[in-house]
Parts: sequence; C-alpha cells; structure tokens
Amino acid sequence: MATLGYSFYPVHPGEVIKDEMEARHISQREFARQVNISYTVLNELLNGKRSLSPTNALMFEAALDIPADALMNIQTKYTM
Repeated sequence: MATLGYSFYPVHPGEVIKDEMEARHISQREFARQVNISYTVLNELLNGKRSLSPTNALMFEAALDIPADALMNIQTKYTM
C-alpha cells in the first residue's frame, strides 16, 4: 500500500494544550475557569476523549497564544 505522506501517528490537540499548560504551571481547574468551560469538558479534551471545537480553539488561542488554526489543523489530522 502506498504511503499517504503520514510518517507519524497524529497527536490529539489536547496533548499540545496539556503540554503548554504544564509548562506554564496552570492547573486544569484554574484553566477551565480562565476560559469559562467546565472542568469535565477540559479534562476530556486534554485526555483525547473529546474533539476540539473551533470555539474552544479560539478561546485557547486567546489564553495560551497558540494559533487556533494550528490547533484545528492538528484536530483534523487526528480525526482523519
């Protein structure tokens, strides 16, 4: 079978967000309050159990300065 150009396993965008939160020493509960989403929704997203929505991507961009379009591209690759 021919390769489609993907030589790696895609990463869920929650892993990227979780890594950034850990680097900044921000707890999940604190971050959930900061971006005004429930802790449960955030936790499911960070653990790959929930897909990233465009709305959440924009909120995370505002809070963490990670471009929303980059996060959505990661989500698309993961979903595919």
